[in-house]
Amino acid sequence: MRPLPLKLENLDFRFENTPVKVISNKNLPEIKLAGFSIGPLQEGNEYELYFWVANELAAQGIVHFRETDTLDATILYKTQWKERVQTAGQISELTEDFYPKLRRHLQTLKTQVAKQPEKIVEYEKAKTLACDIVNNRLKKIVSLSGSPTQTDQFTKKLTVEEHLLFDQLVKLITNWRRTILETQIEGETS
Repeated sequence: MRPLPLKLENLDFRFENTPVKVISNKNLPEIKLAGFSIGPLQEGNEYELYFWVANELAAQGIVHFRETDTLDATILYKTQWKERVQTAGQISELTEDFYPKLRRHLQTLKTQVAKQPEKIVEYEKAKTLACDIVNNRLKKIVSLSGSPTQTDQFTKKLTVEEHLLFDQLVKLITNWRRTILETQIEGETS
């Protein structure tokens, strides 16, 4: 079985190679790279590119991501609020790419702080919201992974990253219970 960090890295690699929609800020002639080409792009038109390509072009000001494909403070506030109002045993549904986008959003803000120190407040708020979302979801995942009544309604709302954690926790808790109960039974017969 592969370690969890390696599985998460593979998911991140998959996200980097996911097609995303961008809008061209300027005209760009065709660029040929090893194995594929980019463009030509015409200003104002929408294109589908691999995330890593789109990210590089966005950093150069050549394209920008559609607003619906980015994470911002409003989405973080809404996500945090939704997660907090869920009762125990309930979890809100996140987009499949929530965690990769979250990591990139935080990294972008952190990079901006180096150039614009006044952005530290925005970065700290985003980081606090992100921690709150992760901690609330983590509590629910840990709680349900130890429960004998795991529901499909709960698990279908987990992201791929959360499923990896949930599955490992279920196995760990199941083995731990079995070991404890077998030890007790052997101790009682001696």
